Amino acid sequence: MKKKQKAKTTRPRSSKCHAASAGSPPEPDLERFQKILLELLAIPGPSCEEQAVAQYITRQLCAAGVPRSAIKTDQAHRHTPRQGQIGNLICKLPGHGPAAIRGAARRMFSAHMDTVPLCVGVRPVVRGDLLMPAQKDKALGGDNRSGVAIVLGTALEVVRRGLPHPPLTLLWTVQEELGLQGVKQTSLGLLGKPRMGINFDGGEYEYLTIGATGAYRMAIEVHGRASHAGMHPEDGISAITITALAVAELHKNGWLGLVKKGTKTGTSNVGVVQAGDATNVVTPYALVRAEARSHDAAFRKRIVAAIEKAFRGAAKSVRSRDRKSGRVEIDTRLDYESFRLADDEPAVASCAAAVRGVGGKPVKKISSGGLDANFLSTKCAPTVTLGAGQIGPHTVAEQLDLRKFRQACRVALRLATATEDCQSWS
Repeated sequence: MKKKQKAKTTRPRSSKCHAASAGSPPEPDLERFQKILLELLAIPGPSCEEQAVAQYITRQLCAAGVPRSAIKTDQAHRHTPRQGQIGNLICKLPGHGPAAIRGAARRMFSAHMDTVPLCVGVRPVVRGDLLMPAQKDKALGGDNRSGVAIVLGTALEVVRRGLPHPPLTLLWTVQEELGLQGVKQTSLGLLGKPRMGINFDGGEYEYLTIGATGAYRMAIEVHGRASHAGMHPEDGISAITITALAVAELHKNGWLGLVKKGTKTGTSNVGVVQAGDATNVVTPYALVRAEARSHDAAFRKRIVAAIEKAFRGAAKSVRSRDRKSGRVEIDTRLDYESFRLADDEPAVASCAAAVRGVGGKPVKKISSGGLDANFLSTKCAPTVTLGAGQIGPHTVAEQLDLRKFRQACRVALRLATATEDCQSWS
């Protein structure tokens, strides 16, 4: 992890508010936030197709008075494994207000624009305090349009109302659902050197995700040999048999699923197997996609090594009548590295103070999934991920708790105006 930088102006203080405002922390226009959220949910934008979402955000910012020159897109989409329509969207706002705010360190707010394909075409409906899909075969897309709405709505509040605030960077990323591909290609020079980051992506607004696992992705090509499955199957080398033996070996020895070895823990999964064209041919080729995760980088490599050993051993064990065996080619790459912020990190303390300020009880969490914060914390600035009300993302049962969404909006505005540790004024 990048060496922690000192930034006294961003560390919360319990005795008084360090924003030079004349009253209580600002209350957001929650109806406007909800309107933005509903409009965003209705815009299709799966991974690699986020352009319409970025255009909506840009129109809203410009209509509020943000100069078009302050809004930029980088070229991330040209460098990701799958090229997309547009790169990450970045807006920088200079500090506004008294000298105490103008001189404060820059803060960055982020959220990813893409959704999973299951959300395309959704019609969101409000039922009480829940937001859900009108259709039974669609996911809502609250992951992560709720985060996008919070970051955008917060920017609009500070600009339209002329609220005092420190320098702000607003970052909306692409292709997060494909393994953080967009954020990993962010043009860091466009971000303005923020000293802390707040990422919105998740459920409970009280949860402060201060660490997350790292992951390797593996593409395993299994090479066998074709033969007629009815006349001479013994002449073939089945890539499917090799794959099955390898997966069974991993399961038997505890290297698949939840992996526990002594005090070390992690997870692994074989998620994709593509093989075969006909039942009367011994399958000569299979493509297998797998992953390995752990917060411990060394143990994560042990899981990868176990997967490689299982596939190579299985390939050698499957032989044709002439004693030829199969072979494998394995491509392994680090998808994202794990991170863990210190409890006294200014970003952690500020987010905890903001949650307490709206009546919540902050809870520090470590995620077993990857977040844009994995990259941002190690390459840019210590970044805490806060919840935005999401329930059951990536499923047709997805909903959004509007009460928690509203609380997250309040938290975001306190952080954007540096009023997170203001007490009630009397």
